[in-house]
Amino acid sequence: MHLINPSITLRLMLIAFLAVFLLFTESLSSTSTVPPTQRPYVINGVRYYPINTSSGYVETGKASWYGPGFHGKRTSNGELYDMNGPTAAHKTLPMNTILLVKNLENNKEAIVRVNDRGPFVRGRIIDLSYTTAKYLNVLRKGTAKVRITALAPSLNGKIQAGVDFDRGEFYVQIGSFKIKNNALRLQKRFVDSGHPTVIIEYSTRNDLFYRVQVYAGNSLHHAKRSENALLERGYSGAFIIAR
Repeated sequence: MHLINPSITLRLMLIAFLAVFLLFTESLSSTSTVPPTQRPYVINGVRYYPINTSSGYVETGKASWYGPGFHGKRTSNGELYDMNGPTAAHKTLPMNTILLVKNLENNKEAIVRVNDRGPFVRGRIIDLSYTTAKYLNVLRKGTAKVRITALAPSLNGKIQAGVDFDRGEFYVQIGSFKIKNNALRLQKRFVDSGHPTVIIEYSTRNDLFYRVQVYAGNSLHHAKRSENALLERGYSGAFIIAR
């Protein structure tokens, strides 16, 4: 029979304990540095994973709104909900993301700040404040097809007076392809016409896309004119990208 040295056993136990302790503290410290609004959460059995950045974010889908029943209650980031403010709820975008919301049914636009989570109804991508929904003519129907485009993070968590959200770097996306040569051909057509055009690779879990984007200047107003011109030229899926 071989006897195990008690001192060796004790050292092995200490090593195991330290390993577990270090893993625990590392996990604890990494969790503590992530804001609560950026942590995964579960609603009605569905787990949602907030994304780290809104850069280049564009989404098309159905908008809804919420108003009097929530007025004065806490939003996900701790603010009191003001149904008359320029705010919105989104399931995964970082808090204080500034969004350009375009009602695709009447082409009206508004700028909002994300300060809440939702809507948790299948098929809806954003919940607008009462006043924003009223301005975009969403109230009567209750929902509308919209496109949301991330413009920038806000300053100090507010849309502040005097901040010019019209300024930035803007592109108009004119196509998205799985085959790179198709994207290159479209890019060449615009470059040959004197329009700076880039190809941005975008990957999903299963696919890789090549997005063709035409530079539209540093003014949102000018970018809208470019977008309209491209729509009139037959690029029916054209939309603005802010960087």
